[in-house]
Amino acid sequence: MTEKIKRHYRGRRKNKAGELLWGLLSFLLLWEILYLTVKNHTIPSPYLTFLYFPNVGNRLIWHLLASLARVGTAVGVSLLIGVPAGIALSASKGLRKLFSPFVYFIYPIPKVAFLPVFMLLFGLGNLSKILLVIWIIVFQIILAIRDGADQIPKIFYKVMAGYQATPLKNLRYLIIPAILPYIFSSLRISLGISLASLFFAENYATKYGIGYFILSAWTKMNYREMFCGILALGLLGIFLFVLLDIMEEVLVPWSKEETH
Repeated sequence: MTEKIKRHYRGRRKNKAGELLWGLLSFLLLWEILYLTVKNHTIPSPYLTFLYFPNVGNRLIWHLLASLARVGTAVGVSLLIGVPAGIALSASKGLRKLFSPFVYFIYPIPKVAFLPVFMLLFGLGNLSKILLVIWIIVFQIILAIRDGADQIPKIFYKVMAGYQATPLKNLRYLIIPAILPYIFSSLRISLGISLASLFFAENYATKYGIGYFILSAWTKMNYREMFCGILALGLLGIFLFVLLDIMEEVLVPWSKEETH
């Protein structure tokens, strides 16, 4: 990594930290305004909510870990399916003609509606919830990787052919580096979608998960506990996005080299 890129990423970290801090302060300010405006016990003050965290700390951590395990498994499996499938669709016109209509048909359908189907087929445990999240995000990853591979200039393949590169070397030294930025872009979108869909799925037939924690607190009318769960879900999302930024910085340093 060149010194120029290192300086860019140091500045980027500072900007990202400032954006996160500003976002958190804005959220807390709007929350406080809502609390003062509504003056209803259903909206606790941010201050009282933060004071309530020690009462739910241990339970909340276990619920967060359960959700994190489900999201991590679903995203990992989706990548294992989506990356090879996207590359294959880009490389083969026959596969594209065969599978693209199916992907385009399935992609816009609200897939959370399939939760009862997955529960009937795979039971009420973790498997059905993980498979639902995979079902929701895998097609987006496939399309993103296919489009990324399509953007590789044909001249690059000719250069690799001049060096008598095998298909495996093309994959390792050309295709994978070229699609890495698209992988991270699709991951950012997929993480948000997976957290939202998992929140929905965890409201059914489970006793662990941040979705269950929030809904359980709501049904018990324990609104401070409910808002603790909402804050924890937001912090989990921030943690995952920051982790993605760090991974991109390490694995794709060249993505910013041409523009900076």
